Amino acid sequence: MTALEPRDTDVAAQNSDPTSAGRAEERVLSRAYRALSIGIVSVVLLIAFEATAVGTAMPVAARELDGVSLYAFAFSGYFTTSLFGMVLSGQWSDRRGPLGALTGGISAFAAGLLLSGTAGAMWLFILGRAVQGFGGGLVIVALYVVVGRVYPERLRPAIMAAFAASWVVPSIVGPLAAGAVTEHIGWRWVFIGIPVLVVFPLALALPQIRSRASGPVGEKADSEVRGSSDRRRIRLALGISLGAGLLQYAAQDLRWISLVPGVAGAALLVPAALGLLPRGTYRAARGLPSVVLLRGLAAGSFIAAESFVPLMLVTQRGLSPTLAGFSLAAGGGTWALGSWVQSRPRVEPYRQRLITLGMVLVAAAIATAPSVLIDWVPAWTVAVAWGFGCFGMGLVISSTSVLLLHLSAPEEAGTNSAALQISDGLSNVLLLSAGGAAFAALGGGTVTHAATEASGSHPAAFTAVFLPMAAVALVGAWVTTRLRER
Repeated sequence: MTALEPRDTDVAAQNSDPTSAGRAEERVLSRAYRALSIGIVSVVLLIAFEATAVGTAMPVAARELDGVSLYAFAFSGYFTTSLFGMVLSGQWSDRRGPLGALTGGISAFAAGLLLSGTAGAMWLFILGRAVQGFGGGLVIVALYVVVGRVYPERLRPAIMAAFAASWVVPSIVGPLAAGAVTEHIGWRWVFIGIPVLVVFPLALALPQIRSRASGPVGEKADSEVRGSSDRRRIRLALGISLGAGLLQYAAQDLRWISLVPGVAGAALLVPAALGLLPRGTYRAARGLPSVVLLRGLAAGSFIAAESFVPLMLVTQRGLSPTLAGFSLAAGGGTWALGSWVQSRPRVEPYRQRLITLGMVLVAAAIATAPSVLIDWVPAWTVAVAWGFGCFGMGLVISSTSVLLLHLSAPEEAGTNSAALQISDGLSNVLLLSAGGAAFAALGGGTVTHAATEASGSHPAAFTAVFLPMAAVALVGAWVTTRLRER
């Protein structure tokens, strides 16, 4: 058996019927999968809308709650608890099936939104964001397990492409809709309105998941041994969450005293990450470890670079914040296009080459972005480059999800999916922190007041962010050559 041959043979055998009945189930919207597909894609759509909308309402909420000084913790609180939720969801889904993790995650996600939307103080608002992050971590891993259990391997690229496409409309409409609601009705309704919309996808998806993906899969180890392993992973999850929180706190308060929480955070984070990721991840061992590592390198380098694109266009080229934001709008469409391309059955034999191409496009887009620091280079160059970069990300992100399920035994899908998401999230915070530190060290200005105080930012500060991230993406291109075992 080669590294990229299916290991979930039971599922594959159940879906290999060559008769007309088997052929009728070859699409994610055929009768056998329609309700489940619409339900879980709708869940992703709502999560995407929330993720793109709350950033618009957050400054107003912080100001009205007299909590601008705690603004950053509304974001870091979400991230920190989501890491714990991912690990717990992986253990829960492998032991009992994804139904409980998904239901609990959506409930926590909705409760967090309601708590933030009704908060009368900033600390309550941050608590709501933390509860919401915990729920989001439970949901995303449980959805991966559902895909691995219910959909035959030939349909997984298509459902992953549908997940990616679910982010296109929210990325364009979300900020505009949230801005209108915040201005005319109030910021609270951006949070309170979303939980009501969750009822429809739950009504479609949960009965299907209960009948087709509930309960444990495969032979289970001795319960005492398995319980001990689960408890160890939960402790590691607490360590990685607490460590990430301390590192983010230290990064937000650049004083010598901040070295104390920074060092403590690293001491907790590093061993926890090593324990939760597949053995050999950090040395790019062939197969599953390289898939997990690649996800982190791709997501971290691209998101860290993208975070500085609008700021660069506003402070260095004089674009309005609206125009700077729209320079990235086309990326949602090209990202979905890349996901669609990787889902075509004809390209399956060439998946590894597509992933390599995707990482090269990502590296080229990041390296091209700082060219607009030269006055005679048109500002729209970034929009074009980022469109190609997002196409590459569509190829890579969806393909890593497909390969992860391909390389995972059914009873390991939850644990491995959690590892993939942890790699994604950790790389984001670590590379964003590194990029932010380099930016500030070279006179990058104050990001919080980008339209005013940061106008004097030195161009070298932006170069110090983009070029190292392009180098990280190139390392990712090398990792794509190690996705197959010899």
